[in-house]
Amino acid sequence: MSVFLVVVRRLAWAIGLLVAVLAINFLLIHAAPGDPASVIAGEMGGGDEQVIAGIKKAYGLDQPLPMQFVTYIGKSLQGDLGQSYTYSRPVSGLILDRIGPTILLVLTALVFAIAVGTLLGVFASRRPDSFASGAVTVLSLVGYAMPVFWTGILLVLLFGKVWPILPIAGMRDVRQFGVSGWSAAVDVLRHLVLPALTLAIIYLAQYSRLARASMLEILGSDYVRTARAKGLSEWVITFKHALRNALMPVVTIAGLQFGNLISGAVLVETVFSWPGLGTLALDAILGRDYPTLLGVLTFSSLMVIAANLLTDMSYRWIDPRLRGK
Repeated sequence: MSVFLVVVRRLAWAIGLLVAVLAINFLLIHAAPGDPASVIAGEMGGGDEQVIAGIKKAYGLDQPLPMQFVTYIGKSLQGDLGQSYTYSRPVSGLILDRIGPTILLVLTALVFAIAVGTLLGVFASRRPDSFASGAVTVLSLVGYAMPVFWTGILLVLLFGKVWPILPIAGMRDVRQFGVSGWSAAVDVLRHLVLPALTLAIIYLAQYSRLARASMLEILGSDYVRTARAKGLSEWVITFKHALRNALMPVVTIAGLQFGNLISGAVLVETVFSWPGLGTLALDAILGRDYPTLLGVLTFSSLMVIAANLLTDMSYRWIDPRLRGK
């Protein structure tokens, strides 16, 4: 099967999956107790039946639920995610404003976790019975056992009170607003350190253990022994021959856990006041802002599906045997 047909088939499955996710999210959100019209009326300072009925009519909440769903799907396919109840702005605009910080946070944490975790796993597999290998294993277990919000709170206490060398909230220093260039970039990176580290620790621990186990299996295989018999250096054997095959389970887990990474980002953004989709989703939940919450869930689902597609295609780059399947 050609690469083009593989991509088309994967995209068809992705579209079907996205529609199913939209339906589930829509039904679950609308099944939750509470009335967004009452919340909006309360914020406007009124709560009588006439005002609530007017709000429902203005936002289409007076329509039957199946009709609301059909309308939402039709508008979503056109790129219209509705109007936010809380911000009185198009949801797509709100998401575009917040998606940059979330992608920056998630990708930084993911790349750091995969790179450092894999290197630690390779280092531990070279001498599995050494003290250093045992230390990597212990640190991995500790990192994997710590909840992400608890780690974030500890880092806030450490760098906010004990060792105040890094900012603990926000994405920019108020004194840097209006500033561009390297100064602004450095300021964002300083604010990014703690949230990205918090989000990466638990996955770094998992990738290091996974890479260690995979490398131990690969290093004991026949072709590695043959490479050693040919006189190849351990560096070439480890990083050119063994590591490429050992990356398969790491890439698999990274793709499957991208959704967990997005959900973990919600907690991290809340702890560090990071202005991304997580804080937007939290505000939407507290304000019963259905369109905004559905928009965030839809976009997050789209990111997860895209990550799974990229993971699937990366298999064919790592393992030539899968090309054309």
